[in-house]
Amino acid sequence: MSLVANKPDATIAEAVAQAYDAAHATAADFGVGAHLWCNADSERIATHYFACTHRAYPGWAWAVTMTRAPHARSATVDEVVLLPAEEMVLLAPPWIPWSERLQPGDIAPGMLLPTPDNDPRLEPGFTGGELLPDDDPAEWSLTRTLIAELGLGRERLLSVDGRTQAAQRWLAGQNGPDNQITRLAPSNCVTCGFFLRLSGTLGRVFGVCANEYSPFDARVVSLDHGCGGHSDVVEEEREITTPAPIYDTIGIDKNIFD
Repeated sequence: MSLVANKPDATIAEAVAQAYDAAHATAADFGVGAHLWCNADSERIATHYFACTHRAYPGWAWAVTMTRAPHARSATVDEVVLLPAEEMVLLAPPWIPWSERLQPGDIAPGMLLPTPDNDPRLEPGFTGGELLPDDDPAEWSLTRTLIAELGLGRERLLSVDGRTQAAQRWLAGQNGPDNQITRLAPSNCVTCGFFLRLSGTLGRVFGVCANEYSPFDARVVSLDHGCGGHSDVVEEEREITTPAPIYDTIGIDKNIFD
């Protein structure tokens, strides 16, 4: 252990025996060794350090913190603790904000993950609420109906950055083209009957697998992805050929005479 030694209170510094007795009373079978030093923590507060003689704790030390009240002629023991050696200290990892610790897939049932107002993955959408129904109720109603039919009506939509990040993430994962299952597939998803193409710009590259036997069922896959469940893999029909009947014209079945 390495501590910066400050000049302690004289009365506390002389109370080595009192500090040793306090450490020995707490140590039980751990063992209290030689006095190492006395360090001042603040005015009329200091700590005596004694070596720990237990073989399982090499380099550790007993710390006996003592204080002296103003105008008092004796010191009082505050606490006794066992401190680890400097090379054995267990330090907590640096604190990281929750927003930076969050990993993909961390959202659990019942958990809410708010998105910031300046999230670059999103941009303002069009709900139709920007129009005042009092100006022209018929036009307002028609606009809201058209918005609903087009699948709009969301306050926030994926931005260009959001679509780009999603495309890069999907292509780099197991649902993209660079993996073993695609390399061994008979063909790509774009020619598969179970492939449902996405709408919008992402539909140029991605779709959803609808094959219940595929490990990618209900998951987004790229057009050049593939697996062994391709719809063009047809089971070979084997014709069952039975041998020609054999007619015995020489032997006699004795049962017919019984």
